[in-house]
Amino acid sequence: MNILVTGANGFVGKNLVAQLRTIAEGKNKSYGEINIGEIYEYDIDSTPEQLDDYCRKADFVFNLAGVNRPQNPEEFMQGNFGFASTLLDTLKKYGNSCPVMLSSSIQATLVGRYADGDYGKSKKAGEELFFEYGANSGAKVLVYRFPNLFGKWCRPNYNSAVATFCNNIANDLPITVNDRSTQLELLYIDDLVDEMVAALKGEEHHCEFDGVDTVLREDGRYCAAPITHKVTLGEIVDLLELFNKQPSTLVVPEIPNGSFAKKLYSTYLSYLPKEKTSFKLKMNIDARGSFTELLRSEKCGQVSVNISKPGITKGEHWHNTKWEFFIVVSGHGLIQERKIGSDEIIEFEVSGENIEAIHMLPGYTHNIINLSDTEDLVTVMWANESFDPAHPDTFFEKVDNR
Repeated sequence: MNILVTGANGFVGKNLVAQLRTIAEGKNKSYGEINIGEIYEYDIDSTPEQLDDYCRKADFVFNLAGVNRPQNPEEFMQGNFGFASTLLDTLKKYGNSCPVMLSSSIQATLVGRYADGDYGKSKKAGEELFFEYGANSGAKVLVYRFPNLFGKWCRPNYNSAVATFCNNIANDLPITVNDRSTQLELLYIDDLVDEMVAALKGEEHHCEFDGVDTVLREDGRYCAAPITHKVTLGEIVDLLELFNKQPSTLVVPEIPNGSFAKKLYSTYLSYLPKEKTSFKLKMNIDARGSFTELLRSEKCGQVSVNISKPGITKGEHWHNTKWEFFIVVSGHGLIQERKIGSDEIIEFEVSGENIEAIHMLPGYTHNIINLSDTEDLVTVMWANESFDPAHPDTFFEKVDNR
């Protein structure tokens, strides 16, 4: 299958082409079997001859080309309707009735605040042109009215508030929020691309519109990506401020799978400058080695790394409620545990050659001993709660009192 992507150098185009290439090169099996041949990338600097060639050979067309920030309003119609006409005329010239997808906008509903917008009117005109083409040629036509988009590679300070906020906060630049309660419907780029691949497989989602609200319907005239997020500007900014503070607090906010927070965090990170991509961690160093907190979470504890010098014993304490995993990743050591009030010691010989996780049990005093005379012992430690100096739940008692 040969695929033509117009607007290939734009935000959506770059992401779609990148994913299509992972599929074509056999790197991405998550979508099942899709046989992709050539991927034709057409953009503003491409030639009419290239468009002719691509339209003659294409088996599927993603029309993502368009104008959204022109010098004058007339360019809306020229860029959004005019090019669509050229594209469809070229397909007709070669009798190519392959499926065609159109990237339109929720503004094409022409309701509410979009009622008199030149951009929406040009998108609506392009939609009707595509529907008419489909009716006359028999080609499958897929018209998507996208809401606000966000994700990696989106141009900041252009037409995406999320991209601008991510870029500016990541780069310690000021932002302006006029009304924190303003709600946006947002579509994440990976969810959009997933829907594009579904369309390629003939598994697109159809819909109708109730005003600006998408109503999924199998017999709908339009198409839609089924997963979007409705969030306020205030919620977006608050999350971004948390992400920005993470290197100093070490706290990773809750980012459940599929959540807006998870998608926004990935987007934010894509705007980090080089100097903020790396950040220092506080190493607590003494003659025995070092202890360094790596990450904290709000509900899932913290991760640290402990380095013990040769022959050193660390720990010798117990907890009421806190429990831990000790995972030796380098060196050779011995972990000992003893239940408070008991004389029985349980032991685990551990090494980086055979990595395993050992529970530090509540109510058991425990230690870790570096058995090597020459090598450091490196242990990753996870605790079920972040350390609270006001309630440390840590009490000194040697494991071996003999």
